[in-house]
Amino acid sequence: MINWKKVPATLSGWSWKPNKNGKNNPARAKKADEPVNSSNPSDHHLAIARDSLSRLLDDEHIPQSVRDSLNEEYQGIQELLDKIENNEIHIAVMGRVSVGKSSLLKSLLGSQVFSTSPLHGETRSVDRSAWQSYDSGGVFLIDTPGLDEADGEQREQLAIEAAVQADLIIFVVDGDLTQSELDSLKTLHNQSSIVLLVLNKTDRYSEHEQDALLASLRRHTKGIVEDENILTASAAPSKQKLVQIDIAGNETESVREIEPDVALLTTRLWQIIEQDGRSLAALNASLFASHVTDKVSARILETRRALAEKVIRYYCIAKGVSVAVNPIPLADLVAAAALDSALVYHLSRVYDLPMSRRESGKLVAAIFTQLAALMGAVWTVHLASSLLKLGSAGLSTILTASGQGAIAYYSTYLVGQIAERYLEQGKAWGEGGAKQVAEEIMAGMDKDSIIESAREDILLRIKGKKT
Repeated sequence: MINWKKVPATLSGWSWKPNKNGKNNPARAKKADEPVNSSNPSDHHLAIARDSLSRLLDDEHIPQSVRDSLNEEYQGIQELLDKIENNEIHIAVMGRVSVGKSSLLKSLLGSQVFSTSPLHGETRSVDRSAWQSYDSGGVFLIDTPGLDEADGEQREQLAIEAAVQADLIIFVVDGDLTQSELDSLKTLHNQSSIVLLVLNKTDRYSEHEQDALLASLRRHTKGIVEDENILTASAAPSKQKLVQIDIAGNETESVREIEPDVALLTTRLWQIIEQDGRSLAALNASLFASHVTDKVSARILETRRALAEKVIRYYCIAKGVSVAVNPIPLADLVAAAALDSALVYHLSRVYDLPMSRRESGKLVAAIFTQLAALMGAVWTVHLASSLLKLGSAGLSTILTASGQGAIAYYSTYLVGQIAERYLEQGKAWGEGGAKQVAEEIMAGMDKDSIIESAREDILLRIKGKKT
């Protein structure tokens, strides 16, 4: 058991007082609406994290469709804001089924708050409860689904996400690490999570066996879990069978309950919360804000790319048909350039980096310069096709026009893709410049397939106009 007199008398944001049963019980000394002590680095970092989360929650530039698709993440933001406002510390407990997660929680909490079962699938969601013996409102212990429960991939992701949102993780094992456990620990480490690795059910092992297991755990988790954070516990020790023999030699059997032993874990938890609790909360909130920001950015980019693809296709068809049906040679080339400029102008709106008509024209000219150098033969055919219209009539005109239109379609598709890459990178070409971007875009395209599809599309539209 812990000697409570040796526990530090203060904890950032809390003070101590005895509860009714004589044990020390922290009572919150600071309210959520009290001013932040700017001289305290932890308070400063929490204020920064709170500001980042609030701005992400209130950003009016994020489309509602993106918010809806990331509904769980936005709920997580609000929960973290509430957590910061209430000065809460969250400790998640995770591990495989039957390693004793729930029993460990019961030992820490002093009551059967979470369900326990030897059957797979008992813990199906994330549950939490205040650590009453520590702080009636500030520290929460969170139970998570077992890592190997039925529908394991989905539940493992749930457990990982719950742990990532926690300030501290207790990872429970009952023997040497399995590969899946080691993989989960690596994932948590990559998320910058602070992990306490707890070897539970130590009552089943001899002292020599415990030493061997601990040595193996330290070896396998080197660089992932600090040695001082690898602990032992016996959350639900087996009952002891006692046999008493009286003077007459008669035997009497009885069963003795053994008290759980979680003292090492409890002491280490208190040390970490005392030293780093608020800093961990700030770090975790900032990491979660960054995690959600990345997801929001990726989802917005997906949305913009889908819309940009529609815009590009619209202009490709418009340009292809326009070039194909225009009876005046060379005039269609001027109209084509104007359409390319309009395409870039509208793409800049899609990516929320608006350009003027003049700016879009300059960008098209820069792209044309690179394309002319890379595919001069195509532009030669484009010009020749325009001139051929002078001596063509009837079906031959249609065939010639569809070929020229297909090339125009392809050129606009290239312009759109190159301009989109430029806008995705924040109006920048990157280290390789416009030439490298153009080369990469062209290398990733099947020119013949695009031109053939464009030709068929244009012919259908021309014939449709004729009928």
